[in-house]
Amino acid sequence: MLSKFKTRLSVKQVLAVTANKPTDTKVTIKAYEFTYGEWRRTFKPMAGVVGKRGLSSNKVEGDGKAPMGIFSMGIGFGSQAKPAGMKWSYKKTTKYDYWIDDYRSKDYNKWVTSRKAPSVSHEKMNNPLYKYGAVINYNRYPVVKKKGSAIFLHVWRGPNSPTAGCIATDERNVVSILKWLNPDSKPHILISTTDHLKKIK
Repeated sequence: MLSKFKTRLSVKQVLAVTANKPTDTKVTIKAYEFTYGEWRRTFKPMAGVVGKRGLSSNKVEGDGKAPMGIFSMGIGFGSQAKPAGMKWSYKKTTKYDYWIDDYRSKDYNKWVTSRKAPSVSHEKMNNPLYKYGAVINYNRYPVVKKKGSAIFLHVWRGPNSPTAGCIATDERNVVSILKWLNPDSKPHILISTTDHLKKIK
């Protein structure tokens, strides 16, 4: 399966997030890098959590599920300073940063910065869970109304606390991933079930 990334997308970094079945909220996160002509795992497997209703290949806004599929990684962000040695783009958040999750808005699934809080439904980007994180480019290019928004990799509440649809793990893991991301390697994230992965290998 990983060979398809290299040949089709010229991708050399893949973050694989897998659940045993679609309804599971606990996942395993593995980081792979293409070096010396082959795919090698970079870190030990990491424990993570996803949406409170598991995974879906047909995500819709507010369903409590993380999207299944292959997505490019977006900008890193956090309320703390950019981790030392990090090559990936990173933005330190403030109280003026918001992510719009109202599908009726022209700014749906976009990061906006405003001195005045948006009048439409939104998430505050200086959320404590967003101490460190990265945007997952789900439903972004183009944006499709009602297909879901604000899908991030971020710090978890704990191993037994699923998210509203994001991928979350321990803070140390998030920082390690952020420092690992390399712009030259076109990092992508793969979110799937183990059975589905077997079918596409």
